[in-house]
Amino acid sequence: MSILRELKKRSSHSCELCSSEEDLSIYTVSPYKEESMDHSVILCSTCKGQIEDTSTLEVNHWRLLNDSIWHELDAIKVISFRMLQALKETGAGWAEDLQDMMYMDEPTADWASDGLPKEGDLVHKDSNGVALSVGDSVVLIKDLPVKGSSMIAKRGTPVRNIRLDPDNETYIEGKVEGQTIVIITEYVKKT
Repeated sequence: MSILRELKKRSSHSCELCSSEEDLSIYTVSPYKEESMDHSVILCSTCKGQIEDTSTLEVNHWRLLNDSIWHELDAIKVISFRMLQALKETGAGWAEDLQDMMYMDEPTADWASDGLPKEGDLVHKDSNGVALSVGDSVVLIKDLPVKGSSMIAKRGTPVRNIRLDPDNETYIEGKVEGQTIVIITEYVKKT
């Protein structure tokens, strides 16, 4: 039987976060890439879209986390923890309270915090405030002259597989037209 069919059966054909029955698809919780019963969930397009792009968060939609933090599936707990972390950054005080109430065993807590910045870490954010990670792809939102060159990196140019400056949260590096350049994060948007 296919993973999709098994996941839909487990979720009673509804989003495992908000219970919507519309536009359902599989979401595999990072860092895992392969779909599985343990690391994948069924989500509606609203939940999945906001998880993948936290700049589109509808804070009130995520009040559903009141229930999901107690879910029996570790993958749902991990998503809940990460979304509460994103909501805390928007100033939603209730998110911090819910996150403090969560209980996860040590392996699940490690999974939940995998990829999240640790206290004191630099956080590189694009022009919309979305956190950037090594290997992400971004698009330039402004024409940028490249210092030491006559080249101008044009608006809309994709920059794939970026690297983060370990000493300055406003700088990233990437290749544009085969040349590695340093880009200020306020001039890029994560894709």
